[in-house]
Amino acid sequence: MQLRVDQVDKSFGTGRNRKLVLDGISFSVNTGEFVALVGSSGSGKSTIMRLVAGLDRPTAGVISIDGSPVRGPGSDRGMVFQKYSLYPWLTAAQNVAFGMELQGLNRREIRERTSYFLEVVGLADAARRLPRELSGGMQQRVAIARALAAQPRVLLLDEPFGALDLQIRESMQEFMHDLWQRTGLTALLITHDLEEALLLAGEVHILAPNPGRIVRTVAVELDRSDLRHLRVSRGFLDLREDLAQCLRGLDGQLSPAP
Repeated sequence: MQLRVDQVDKSFGTGRNRKLVLDGISFSVNTGEFVALVGSSGSGKSTIMRLVAGLDRPTAGVISIDGSPVRGPGSDRGMVFQKYSLYPWLTAAQNVAFGMELQGLNRREIRERTSYFLEVVGLADAARRLPRELSGGMQQRVAIARALAAQPRVLLLDEPFGALDLQIRESMQEFMHDLWQRTGLTALLITHDLEEALLLAGEVHILAPNPGRIVRTVAVELDRSDLRHLRVSRGFLDLREDLAQCLRGLDGQLSPAP
């Protein structure tokens, strides 16, 4: 599988009101890869995700999966948002099953997949609980299980842990890394959190703002056997600071002179 974004531009408005939001965005995500896009406000992160999800169309360029252009939403892409987007009147198991029911799968397969993916995300014991009975981190795990249960070819993660407090966010980052290792999922993450991108992704693209464009790509080759240790390791801290300086420089270009 290859998700390819090739020279994509996106503009909003017309005539004098036309605003270029994305300029020449190109990258790819292959089977089993975890790729991240990092940028500040105005860098077009969410716009890129909407385009890849098929919720909007590029002004120029092509987004494709295995050579077939993306023309709208599809079951080949699973989406996990910052807000959990669970149906509050449905149990955890019913939320996971919902997408499969829309796909028309038979009851036995839905039941088996629901059970399996709740087990994968460590919530087998919470199957009958309502969202209000779950913590924020647990709700996001249900959302991830729901996305995975539809068996997408690529998982799209739109700042999935941004609404969580620091301790839960770190726990969810470790959970996501473990999930990627165990399942071999293919994922595209957008985030403003540079540390999160470096912890999870094998390739990180740095976005400049106004218009959004990729200005640097880094292959992250770090030992992820222990994320807690990695967070304070010299190699990780040096790389984070290097890229943080890059991001600060990009933001500084937009700041008014004193």
